[in-house]
Amino acid sequence: MGGKQQRNYTCLYDPAMYASYWVAYPLCSAHLGSGSLSSFSYDPDVPSSKQTNVTDGAYGVNIATTNYPSNLYSRGHQIPNADRNGVSAMQSQTYYITNVTPQIQNGFNSPLWSDLEDAVRAQTSSTDTVYVVTGAAFRKKGGSESITTITNTRDNKVLPVPNYYWKVVLKVTRSGGNITAAKAIGVWIPHQDLKGHSYTEYVCSVDQIETWTGFDFFPNLPGDNDSGIEKAAESNTSWSNFTSTSNLSSVSDKNWGTL
Repeated sequence: MGGKQQRNYTCLYDPAMYASYWVAYPLCSAHLGSGSLSSFSYDPDVPSSKQTNVTDGAYGVNIATTNYPSNLYSRGHQIPNADRNGVSAMQSQTYYITNVTPQIQNGFNSPLWSDLEDAVRAQTSSTDTVYVVTGAAFRKKGGSESITTITNTRDNKVLPVPNYYWKVVLKVTRSGGNITAAKAIGVWIPHQDLKGHSYTEYVCSVDQIETWTGFDFFPNLPGDNDSGIEKAAESNTSWSNFTSTSNLSSVSDKNWGTL
């Protein structure tokens, strides 16, 4: 990217679940373009025996939903390919099987989840870098939710289906090398046929998603969970507050590290 190697994304992949619990990545306008790609492949850093075969098509499993009598489980990206369609080498890695999970297509992936992805990309016009973590959750921490499984018709592997999908998103202002302000928001959505609903109905604080997942997001922000910039950012529950440019200026230096 720009003649230099850049971090694309990081994932926490569980081969027993055939899923990444989270995928974390920086997002800026330079990542975005109009490139097109649709070729799925095995992640070369994970043995293919620890992945499920969806290279030539989706899982082959249909389900009945409220709005659709027969609805496909699609290969749901955690980092969307459209978040990297300005850099072909990066975009191709979004098609690794470790980045996808069984996701209800009609009524979830489209349009609700894709609308959320569009809204996150839109933030790159008002700030230099947006930090995104996207996750798939099977149970809330300490929960006892039942987990649906499907059998991939291409390799007969049994796959658990996430009960929830979520995102946490961060924007910061820097002065020199120091972060002087930050805004963050979370979105936690039950994995169901939600035709007619909007992602804005499922907005919550980053703190809440930390409680439900057990993960600590953006630990490099100044302060901690009880005070300072981190506390102020991660307790926000307003999408409009997050998207507002007030109290958060655009920065000119790209920092694609980990927050």
